[in-house]
Formats: sequence, C-alpha cells, structure tokens
Amino acid sequence: MKLAILDRDGVINFDSDQYIKSPAEWRPIPGSIEAIARLSQSGYRIAVATNQSGIGRGLFDMATLNAINDKMMEMVFRQGGRIDALFFCPHTATEECNCRKPRTGMLEEIAARFHTELKGVPSVGDSLKDLQAAESVGAQPILVMTGKGAKTRHDGGLPRKTLVFEDLAEAARHLISQA
Repeated sequence: MKLAILDRDGVINFDSDQYIKSPAEWRPIPGSIEAIARLSQSGYRIAVATNQSGIGRGLFDMATLNAINDKMMEMVFRQGGRIDALFFCPHTATEECNCRKPRTGMLEEIAARFHTELKGVPSVGDSLKDLQAAESVGAQPILVMTGKGAKTRHDGGLPRKTLVFEDLAEAARHLISQA
C-alpha cells in the first residue's frame, strides 16, 4: 500500500496567523486539490494530520472544523480523488498532549489505522514540527515552500533527509514519478 501524509494549513490551504475559523476562510492553495486527486488516482491512500489548536483556544468548535474539512474533502472528491483519513490535534501547545506535532501521536494513529509501518512514507508539511514528527517515526519528511515553508527552510535545522518542493503539486509529481 502506498500512503502519503499531508499537513493541512499551509500545505493544502492558505494559512493564517489568525487561524482558519470558518469554511469561508478556508481557501485551497492553487494546484493542491488537483495534487491530492492525482496522488489518490495513482494509488496513494491520503491521510491528513493537522494541529488545530484553534479548538483548544475556543476560536471555533468541532462542528466548524468538520464543516471546513467537509469543504476540503468535497473539493478533492470533485477532482476525482479522496482523502482516506483525517487526524487532528485540538490541543494547545501548553497541554502537553501526545498528538500535537512535533510529537508523534497522530502519525502513530495513522500507522495503526492503515496497518502499516511509516518507514519511508512521504509526510508533507510546511513547518519544522511537521518534519520532526515525520523523522521521529521514520517517515520521509517533505517540506513545501507554501505556508510557513520558506521561513522554515530559512530558519534551518531541517531533518537531514528532508526533500524540498515549491508546493504540494510539485511534491505530488515527484512522488508519482517515483512510484
């Protein structure tokens, strides 16, 4: 089974320092929806793993998060693809949970859900936390330059084997060509 793990904000959709608090604020990065559909059509199972501390901060509720994610999944479906699973951490950084990236709880849940090891599984993110979580479970860290990606690259400290692409569309083309 081919599996790809994707962060959401800054990878699939435009991010905001004020958080994405409604379906209206959720806007896909050009090419990202089509990239997910192409990965899906190429035999990849798609899992999204996203920190969503806006819930823990009281900025939006579960119904709103579900509506945002429904919008994303519907857009992917309309392009002929699918997101197979969506995992999120609702906690703030101060809560010391196991699921908030760079901790590995969400990625371990993905491994259990798909009954697979994560060694070498591509894990796409725009922040150092995303890449560190991927490295910790043996996945292949992939940095995209969208969202916080350019700052993340500039700040340095990337895991040694991190691959870097302009955006999710370029990363998807690479993954499909390697399959």
